[in-house]
This record gives sequence, structure tokens and C-alpha cells, in this order.
Amino acid sequence: MAERWDTLWTNLRLATMVADGRPYGAIEDGAIAIRDGRIAWIGPRAELPANDARARHDGGGRWATPGLIDCHTHLVFGGDRAHEFELRLGGATYEEISRAGGGIRSTVAATRAAGPETLRAAALPRLAALAREGVTTVEVKSGYGLDVETEVKQLRVARSLGVPGGSRIVTTFLGAHALPPEFAGRQTAFIDLVAGPMLDAVAREGLADAVDVFADRIGFTNEETGRVFAAAHDKGIAVKLHADQLTDQDGAAFAARHGALSADHLEYANEAGIAAMARAGTVGVLLPGAFYFLREKQLPPVEAFRRAGTRIALATDANPGSSPALSLLLMLNMGATLFRLTPEEALSGVTRHAAAALGLGGEIGTLETGKAADIAIWDIERPAELTYWIARNPLHLALRAGRPLELPR
Repeated sequence: MAERWDTLWTNLRLATMVADGRPYGAIEDGAIAIRDGRIAWIGPRAELPANDARARHDGGGRWATPGLIDCHTHLVFGGDRAHEFELRLGGATYEEISRAGGGIRSTVAATRAAGPETLRAAALPRLAALAREGVTTVEVKSGYGLDVETEVKQLRVARSLGVPGGSRIVTTFLGAHALPPEFAGRQTAFIDLVAGPMLDAVAREGLADAVDVFADRIGFTNEETGRVFAAAHDKGIAVKLHADQLTDQDGAAFAARHGALSADHLEYANEAGIAAMARAGTVGVLLPGAFYFLREKQLPPVEAFRRAGTRIALATDANPGSSPALSLLLMLNMGATLFRLTPEEALSGVTRHAAAALGLGGEIGTLETGKAADIAIWDIERPAELTYWIARNPLHLALRAGRPLELPR
């Protein structure tokens, strides 16, 4: 008897993003069968087995890719920092603003003051902007509370964004994002709080899929980061790292040593650390929005990543201070234009490698039998168009678990 599928899509050109030697893992005249929200069969249409599908769709020769993945965002926050943007345009540096009580600390004050419904209402249109571009998975970090109550509040709000039929939400606890004003001069005591009561409260409610730390000269030391990571490992929670953004703190090697899913930013990462990441399987997440918005000069060492075979992901870093970016498609273009990634590297960075950066490589990121049917269908003639265009969204339809992706509301 023929296998019964829920949905069958034919007449699609498939950029499967499987690393099989073909550019984009492409299948020029392909078909995808979906059952129970997963890909039940995929391949050339000419090889389609006998089948019975409840619904059939003609893709019209469009290209299909995996649903896009934004693997580094800070979507839940209060207020904005447009005033600081004006200050920076007047000559103030990001570090000067931060040390004067602005930067992350100003968003902390606004986030602490905002109720959960206010935070959720502000986050929904940000998430919708990403979903409209075919983003079916979004990572959301905390880090604008810096106390137990607000960190938990942020993560609860982030979890609440993951409604059935909408984008998949992955949450990350970033309690060690900055030193709050009430802990001025007491950084060790703050790390005690983060690695102890704060992480305990987060873990008790199962609010975090990973734990992150901002390790840099205006953040936390590797020793302090190691304490947070040890506490996370004790609770069975994966770790990630904001690393080597402003200086070379040997963050890439540190992330690799601790088995981090990803190290993010990495403009100043050294070659030995990048090679260590490749050996450990740690993904390098590049954030061109922050590089552009802060007018940084130090390019991430992409050639070193290539030489080492370290996987490269791209993300928006959507946040109010250093990357108020709500377009992952724009990050593809920036990744190519600013960092000299190829279009295929850029698209891999928001599909296959972004999935790995979230520890979800077995579930999403490529179009393969058994994986979630998170699929984006595009009105384009070649996959490179997704990287080529600026401010054009050619999305025809996004599917989440085989059904049309629902926009947040």
C-alpha cells in the first residue's frame, strides 16, 4: 500500500543545504512529502515513490530552503536607546557610554520597570518582522534584568512567544551580561548571584536552553565565566559565549575548552582559538549588524575560520544598543559585503550552521527526511538572490512543521 502523507509539494527547486558536494545541496526539480510535521520524503520529482497525499501543492518552480534560523537575538527588552545612538553620532564611543551608566545598564532599568505584558507586546512585532522573512526559529536571550526577578521575567516572556504554529523559540540565560549598578565594585559577588540563586531560579522553571556570558574587557573575565559555565554544566545546561568582540581575550579557545555550542562576535579571535573551536565543534556566530552599527574596524578573521574548518553562522544580534536589526536577510548581505562570505556560506550561516549553534542540528537547518518540516519558499531564480538583494523580501510562503507559519499577534 502506498504511504499516506499529509502534504506533498512538487515542482520545487530545493536548496537542501545538505553538505554533499553540490552547491547549496541543490535538487533542481524536487518534491517534499510531509507527515506529522516532519519531512517524510524528499528528492528529485522523477524518483517520487507511489504515494497518497491528503493535500498536494505545485511549487511553481520556486526555490525552497530550510526555514531560516536567527541564532542570536535579545528580542525581549524595555525601552530603546535612540538617544545613545545620537550620542555616538556625536563622537561618544560604545565603551564611554557604557562606563557612564548607559548602554546595557539603561536597558536594564527600562526592563526592570516594565511588566511582562508590556515586554511581550513590544517583542511581538520584532518577532513578526523576522517571521515575515521566513525565520522559523529564533533564539532569545535574557540579560537585561541582572537580578533574579527580572531575568526570570524576561525568560518567561521569551518562552511565551513560542506559540503553536509560530516561530520556534529557543531561550538563553545571559545573567552575566553586565555588572548592575547595585553591584558596582563587587563583581565577584555578582557572579556568586548569577551562578547561584539566579541560575537556580531559571533552572527550576526550565526557562533556559543554554547559558551565555559576555566575556570581554567591559564584561567578565574568563575565570568568572568559568564559574558560571561550571554551574550550568552541573545542571545539564549547554553553554555559549559572547567572545572576543572588543579585544582578544582568548575567548574562542575558552569557549572550545568548555564545549560551548557557539562563540559569538569573534572580531578579535586568534587563529589558535579558532582552530580549537573547529576541533570542539563550537560554531562561530558572526554578527554583522553590531559590526556595522558600532562602526567597528576589526573584521572577524573569516579566512582563519575557513582554514580551520570552523563552522560560521550569522545572526541579527537584535538588541536596542548595538544592533537594532530586525532583518536576517539583511544580515546575509552584510555578511557577504562586510565580511566577504560567499552567498552559500551566508545561507549556510542562517540554516545548517545556525541550527548547530543552537544544538538543534539533528532537528532543523537542512531539508532531510526525518527533520522538522520548517521550510521557506522563495520567489527567486537562484539562491544567491537571498544574499544579493538589499531590503527585498522575496518570501512566498514559510512553513513551520509543515503548516503555514503564523505571524505573532
